[in-house]
Amino acid sequence: MEMRAAYAECLAKLMEADRHVVVLDADLAKASGTRGLYERFPKQMFDCGVAEQNMASLAAGLSSYGFKPWIESFTPFATRRICDQIAISIAYAKRNVKIVGTDPGISAELNGGTHMSMEDIGVLRSIPGVVIFEPADEVQLRAAMPVLNAYDGCVYVRLFRKELPRIFRDDYTFDLFKADVIKEGRDVSIFVSGFLTKDVLGAGELLAAEGIDAEIVNVHTIKPIDRETVTASARKTGAVLTVENHNVIGGLHAAVLEALAAEKIPACAVGVQDRFGEVGMMPYLRQALGLTVENIVTSAKKAIALK
Repeated sequence: MEMRAAYAECLAKLMEADRHVVVLDADLAKASGTRGLYERFPKQMFDCGVAEQNMASLAAGLSSYGFKPWIESFTPFATRRICDQIAISIAYAKRNVKIVGTDPGISAELNGGTHMSMEDIGVLRSIPGVVIFEPADEVQLRAAMPVLNAYDGCVYVRLFRKELPRIFRDDYTFDLFKADVIKEGRDVSIFVSGFLTKDVLGAGELLAAEGIDAEIVNVHTIKPIDRETVTASARKTGAVLTVENHNVIGGLHAAVLEALAAEKIPACAVGVQDRFGEVGMMPYLRQALGLTVENIVTSAKKAIALK
C-alpha cells in the first residue's frame, strides 16, 4: 500500500474516534491521499486552496479552540513557504498542530528542483518545540499516527507518498523519542531516516560479505534526537555514517554530530551535498545526488578507515 493511503486510513480512524481531529489541505488532497475523507467526514475536512500560509494560521486558530488539526501539502509548501506561521502562530504560541509534508527530497522526482526540499528538516529543526518525524515504512507510520495525534504540540511528519518496502514486523512497538536499532554490529554505526533505510540494510549485507559488521539504527525522530541510543552505538563501533534524503547541512547528519560533539569519533555522510535537486526519476536522481547503495558501502568503509 502507498504511504499516503496508509496515512489516510490512519486519519480516518482518528477522525472517527474524535470529532476534534480535523484535516486541512491546500488543494492537494488527491496528491496527499485524503480526497476520499471529504465524503466521510465533511465537517472535519477543510480545503484552504492554494494558500498554505492561511492554512497554517487557520490550523493554529482551530487548535486554540480545542481542535486537533493536521495540515498537509507538498514538502516545500508545508515547510519553507509557511515557516513564519510555523514559528510564530504554531510553535511560539504552543499550538497542537501536526504538519505533513509529502514527497520530501528526491522523491519529488519529475516535479524537479523547486519541489525538492533538501532543507526542510534544517529549517524546522531550528524552531523551538518542533518535533520532526520521518517514517521508514507503512508499519512504522501506522504505529506512529495515534502517538503523534496524542502528542500535545507541533510535529512535522516527512512523508514519502508512494509504496515502500517493509522494514518492521507487525508486532513492532513504536516510541516517538527512541531510535530503533534494526541490526546490531561492531565495526560502524549507520544512522538513517526515511525511505533510505531499506538501502542501508542492503548495504549492510554487502558489507557483511566483506567481513564488516555494521550496526544499523533507524532514527525516525530527528528532533529531539535520541542522544542515548546514538551515543551508545557510536561509542561501541567507533565509526559513524549518516544516510539521509536531505542536505547534509542541517539534517540528520548535523543532529547526529551535535549529539556526538563531545566524542572523538570519525563520521561520514551520505546525503545531498549542499545543492538543489533536478528533474528526473528516482534511479537517475540517486546516482546524480550520491544516494545509492554503493555510496553507502563506500562511505561506511571510509568512516571505518578514519578510526
